Amino acid sequence: MGFKFIHAADIHLDSPLRGLSAYENAPVDQLRNASREALKELITKAIEDKVSFVVFAGDLYDGDWRDYNTGIFFAGQMGRLAKAGIRAYVLHGNHDADSEMTKRLALPDNVAVFNSRSAHVHKIDELKVALHGQSFSNRAVEDNLAASYKARVDGYFNIGVLHTALQGYAAHASYAPCTVDELHAKGYDYWALGHVHEYQKWEGPSTIVFPGNLQGRHVRETGRKGAVSITVGDSGHSVVDRLYLDVLRWEVVNVDVSQCATFEDVARKVGQGLTSLLEADDVPRAVRVILGGKTRLHGALFGSAAALRAQVLAQAAAIDAEQIWVEKVRVSTTPVDTPQAAGESREALTELRAIFDEAGTDPEFLEELQQQLQPFLNKVSDDVNEDVPLLALVRQKRFADLVQEVAPSLLAQLSSKVL
Repeated sequence: MGFKFIHAADIHLDSPLRGLSAYENAPVDQLRNASREALKELITKAIEDKVSFVVFAGDLYDGDWRDYNTGIFFAGQMGRLAKAGIRAYVLHGNHDADSEMTKRLALPDNVAVFNSRSAHVHKIDELKVALHGQSFSNRAVEDNLAASYKARVDGYFNIGVLHTALQGYAAHASYAPCTVDELHAKGYDYWALGHVHEYQKWEGPSTIVFPGNLQGRHVRETGRKGAVSITVGDSGHSVVDRLYLDVLRWEVVNVDVSQCATFEDVARKVGQGLTSLLEADDVPRAVRVILGGKTRLHGALFGSAAALRAQVLAQAAAIDAEQIWVEKVRVSTTPVDTPQAAGESREALTELRAIFDEAGTDPEFLEELQQQLQPFLNKVSDDVNEDVPLLALVRQKRFADLVQEVAPSLLAQLSSKVL
């Protein structure tokens, strides 16, 4: 008997959004509600496609609820599935492990949760389906949970549900580690994985899938996001289709400005890049613009952040103010080789260059720099680090590297003024 199900993971429902006050004109409500709206889209798709069940492979929540509203919302969405006769199977991962959650609500009868004490099997006898899984008991499960999963149930379509970093994903915490070969050897038909936020699929004795997270939450989670739909034929053969369900998409637009002679040229080049984003679909975008290339404008761009951002915002507004929000404009250009300045200006630049060279190795200067920066650093939250590389150098007390990083751009800006 053929059937269809949806596999989703890493919903991170109501994931907290930090530091939005630092971003001009941020669509706070749209960002804050994105995970909820994406989950609504998932449930709507499940009902429209008349799937038999939905599998959530971990990190449904992003830690303990601030209040009960998060759980109430999820219960409401499960109620929508119940009215359509659709089951849901929930496995908890590192973010919503038993030890992380202090609040609980009773869920509708169509929802089954994998316990965290041992591997368990949920059977759907009328479909001949067996779902194997074990939730996390605490945030940092370092044991190979898959090794203790039960043997496949003969005559059934066997699905392994597992929250794991899997071997080879160094960017993700190594929880419930195992290998692709181990999963194949288990003899299941399909592995519904969670934890890794990028889509990945392996074929072989088993079909193994990371669906990626349902909704991007920040600029490090770019591109289309969603879940997967699995259609199982009468013979047991399965076909996996991606479902794009995100309601707000994070993007990075890299713009080469090496041929631009003016700020207006830069703005038009950025506008072309922003326009291309909306050609694929009409999902709203949160965009980081990165300017690159070797250009004579390097110094001017580096020293005119407000004017540059205004130019980019004007382009975004002209294209579609409702569909594009510019999160940040970052200058990553490099200076071209310029002719030497004449007379006193050349001497001043040469002297300043020498000062920078000495500063990077002067312990007294570096100590003074640390003392001056520390009060500012104490006021900045830790989550800003990845967005401000120079700040990361300060936190790591790499003040010599900081000087070497800043000096070329500052010299380029000054050179543009005196030539």
